Amino acid sequence: MVLVAWLLAAVTAAPAGAAPVRYEAENAAISQGVVESNHAGYSGTGFVNGTNATGSYVEWTVSAASAGTATLGVRYANGTTVNRPMDVAVNGTVVSAARAFGGTGAWTTWATSTLTAPVNAGANTIRLTATSDAGGPNLDCLDVEVAAPGNDYQAEDATISQGVVESNHAGFTGTGFVNYDNVAGSSVEFAVNAASAGPASLTFRYANGTTTDRPMSVAVNGTTVVASQSFPGTSAWTNWQEISVNATLRAGANTVKATSTTATGGPNLDRLSVGAPVDTQPPTAPGQPVCAAADIGETTIKLSWPPSTDNAGVVAYDIYNLGQKIAEAPNPPGPPYTVTGLTADTTYTISVFARDAAGNVSASSPEATCRTRPGETQPPTAPTGLTSSNVGSTSVSLSWTASTDNVGVTAYQIRSDDNNAVIDQVTGSPPATSRNVTVLACGTAYRLHVVARDAAGNTSAKSNVVSFTTSGCGNTPGTPAQVSGGWDIPWDIAWSPDGSFALVTERDTFRVFRINKDGSGKTQVGTVPNSQTTDGEGGLMGVALSPTWNGTSDSEVFFMHTSSDGNRIAKMTFNGSALSGYTAIVTGIRKNRYHNGGRIKFGPDGQLYAATGDSQQGGLAQDRNSLNGKILRVTKSGAAAPGNPFGTRIYSYGHRNPQGITWDAAGRLWSSELGNSSVDELNLIEPGKNYGWPTCEGDCGTAGMTNPKRTWSVASASPSGIAYVNGALFMAALRGQRMWRIVLDGPNVVSANSYWNGTYGRLRAVEKVPGANALWFGTTNSDNNGNGTADRLFRSNVG
Repeated sequence: MVLVAWLLAAVTAAPAGAAPVRYEAENAAISQGVVESNHAGYSGTGFVNGTNATGSYVEWTVSAASAGTATLGVRYANGTTVNRPMDVAVNGTVVSAARAFGGTGAWTTWATSTLTAPVNAGANTIRLTATSDAGGPNLDCLDVEVAAPGNDYQAEDATISQGVVESNHAGFTGTGFVNYDNVAGSSVEFAVNAASAGPASLTFRYANGTTTDRPMSVAVNGTTVVASQSFPGTSAWTNWQEISVNATLRAGANTVKATSTTATGGPNLDRLSVGAPVDTQPPTAPGQPVCAAADIGETTIKLSWPPSTDNAGVVAYDIYNLGQKIAEAPNPPGPPYTVTGLTADTTYTISVFARDAAGNVSASSPEATCRTRPGETQPPTAPTGLTSSNVGSTSVSLSWTASTDNVGVTAYQIRSDDNNAVIDQVTGSPPATSRNVTVLACGTAYRLHVVARDAAGNTSAKSNVVSFTTSGCGNTPGTPAQVSGGWDIPWDIAWSPDGSFALVTERDTFRVFRINKDGSGKTQVGTVPNSQTTDGEGGLMGVALSPTWNGTSDSEVFFMHTSSDGNRIAKMTFNGSALSGYTAIVTGIRKNRYHNGGRIKFGPDGQLYAATGDSQQGGLAQDRNSLNGKILRVTKSGAAAPGNPFGTRIYSYGHRNPQGITWDAAGRLWSSELGNSSVDELNLIEPGKNYGWPTCEGDCGTAGMTNPKRTWSVASASPSGIAYVNGALFMAALRGQRMWRIVLDGPNVVSANSYWNGTYGRLRAVEKVPGANALWFGTTNSDNNGNGTADRLFRSNVG
């Protein structure tokens, strides 16, 4: 065991509202790990690379001026796709078991995992211990901010209606806690004294050992400030968590009453802490990023931008390429910042977002287009001796002789010899020279070759070509036939209940078209009022006709779109030839340049389902008082649908950017979801389930979070629309430029293979044709290229 002693000078914790105190990992006590500096982007003088073993740990000693709740920000990198979970313990007590530290895309991409925990006045130990044989991620630093001391009021000392004081579950403060009776209306009322009038945070410490939410209304001096505050499950009655709401107190005596609103009663309530208001104000948007030519390298871009301002201080800037995070710049020092780990001779479309200590994220900066310099120009030699064997319906075994390169081969790409589209690839140092390709289309003739790539992005000449034909299988999409052309980013397709025509939305023009089932009669029927673009993924998105639409007694049609105040669900009147009227039925869905979700569909139960993105503020996905990062289920009036798991509009949560929803033959709900920098997801959606973001991207072992049924690399998917036809899901891929066919066996995925790789470009909308085993799908190639009529609709029969 390697143990690095840490001699820490006494540091006073920052007061509330100040920047957190940073503790570098290289100065901590390290068990089974070493300090390194070979991956750029770290703070301080290095980072800790822990041994790949269960039990390796890093332990910081942290000083707090007073006891209270600390916000802990763990900055880490994980360049693999494997989760590297760690226990987080404060003063010897585990406060977060097997906390997920998922892949960040590269060892030079640093992310921050944030949690809260109680600390004592004076010295505290904070230890992160690996819980799997993979060890922990690379750890850069720990940011600690201790809230200013407030007034604590024990629940057992309050006025209790329909509840009892108990002490049979460990971890409470004071002498016990209140166990609410399982009835609506059970309550705990605190008598709170305030030195002066003004805003304050009310922080409830609670435990809920069930999977059922136990919402409560919160009233101050008899006035309700939150009608139904969520108190979700904490996985055990001994796991205590905190939830805060803001309210205004008067000088002197106040009452704060927490009342259960459902028949399950409230959670076990330990105490109420009254302190400074919770910060909900996001920073201002950063200014225009600039990448001067002199500051661009082969794999690096030095960015500058006018900094943001914030009421409590900006702690970091998140840097995105289109919708994917590629770097994080700590503040201080803030801009300028050099982004590393990029690909040579590649264009990046960069936007910057500011983040404060409370996790509030700003709106997007303007975009900057930067292109890295070409690297060394010598390509690898061409692979030779390519052979194929073991041809199946969706697979083939390939092998070839290795290439050579002056700086080293980093990948082999398996490409179609017809259009040069990448079918699959092998990476490594060096990469393997064989591959069992499992994503081929059934009953299809292939001509494949292999090329080698080096770190500078140089590509070799192609290998020899192998030809073969895969065997047939069911649910095979046939050769697409064009239905209609001249479209500008068709985002969604919704069929009329009788299947005679479809409505199609265009994202950036806000136009809505009617087109007949045979492809004739394309006619604009109107635009959706109040729509705005975000110069990214927002605009006019989903469309759904009422399940009983007939144009007369029922003429309702629904849209999801971006407006000046956020994303909305709205309904209009459609008589079969023209749209009229406009009513917003769901508002308050935060928007941003990317991550706006947007798909809406009526389910088999007649309720309207909507996919919402996290608006590039990951914490909202876990916040059950936010509509972002969720799948919603609402009535035609926008109210929470009967039977929803939490009594709110939320059906499931923990989503990053879901853009596809559909149901299989058994009525199971499936969703496709865009990942961050590592993997995209296919999720089987069940009511009340937590799908993990931002704690998890892809699979993770965190209790209470649901793993996806299938994942893909972001380069081969970046999915949007999804449809079910005759036993298989068909998932449109944007960056992957292909259609994924996903065969199901009940709730499980049997196989996934792709069609039309690179043939039609970016694919977004996909819908089953009513009354037929067939698909309609749309391209989305007008994005960012100024060509407003580049897109087309196609039909493919599924046999």
